[in-house]
Amino acid sequence: MLPLELATLAVLCILTSNLYPSSPLTLHTSLQAVAVQVHAITLVTVCSVYLLPHDVIDHHVLDNLIDQLPAPFLLLGDFNGHSALWGSDVTNSRGRQTERFISNNCLCMLNNDEKTYFHEPTRTFHSLDLAICSPTLMPLLDFNVGSDLYNSDHFPLIVSYADSGGAIQYPPRYLFQRADWEKFMKLANVTESMVCTEDITEAVQNIVDCIINAANNTIPKSSTRLRKFRRPWWNEACSNSPREEKKLWNIFRRYPTTENHVAFKRAKALARRIRRRSQRESWINFISFITSSISSKQLWKKVKAIVNFPFLF
Repeated sequence: MLPLELATLAVLCILTSNLYPSSPLTLHTSLQAVAVQVHAITLVTVCSVYLLPHDVIDHHVLDNLIDQLPAPFLLLGDFNGHSALWGSDVTNSRGRQTERFISNNCLCMLNNDEKTYFHEPTRTFHSLDLAICSPTLMPLLDFNVGSDLYNSDHFPLIVSYADSGGAIQYPPRYLFQRADWEKFMKLANVTESMVCTEDITEAVQNIVDCIINAANNTIPKSSTRLRKFRRPWWNEACSNSPREEKKLWNIFRRYPTTENHVAFKRAKALARRIRRRSQRESWINFISFITSSISSKQLWKKVKAIVNFPFLF
């Protein structure tokens, strides 16, 4: 058995993509909170917080947390409070405290009336998770709640830039191994007129522009699309079972009866069983080729596949 003080702790973390520069932010607070600064379109502070449902939290503690977050910031978390302001049917003391916290610090709430939490024992939906931001971020962001629990009891909160333009893209990089170096040398010709200027900054910029122009015309660039990894164990059954699971989940959300809940849980268990069986069979098939007669080249190819892409197996 875990000690009571450990059993009530939530595991908080923030995962950031390598596509965007980021750095963790040290917080000095008694709250369960973590924060990170991420440079996407602009530098934004993202903080995740969890407030225990029955804890009495002084408003100064919440205010102190806000004071430590460089603006603009996005505060996300399970506040365990009910309020009509974010779609609850009732308002409790934690909800009223959160309302005052938002008002006193001149913050903005991104939530709409969508439910963010599923209470399985009572088969009811609630709004406990909030997305709060600095006023300057409010007009720049879109907010919605995911429709899949992903084996949790909380729906994901999805906050994105309103003008993000769709899918995330990799920054392109030069493919030097495919460069036409002869043409590059002809185009990257730094002439005397480029550097004969009174302003040294202008001269440097002329040289930089010349080299970049030559590179853009002679060196291909990589694709900006995210690389998709095909899972070797994914088959038609793996595709069909989640569809049935999602269909029954949507029926249950509209009509939260015991029968619909049981049907959804059965479909969920079946989908999980199909995926695990497919993974197991794919793994057995993959390693069955590793025999005493396999060449060292093929052996190391399989070993590298396992080491570099373990999530595929």
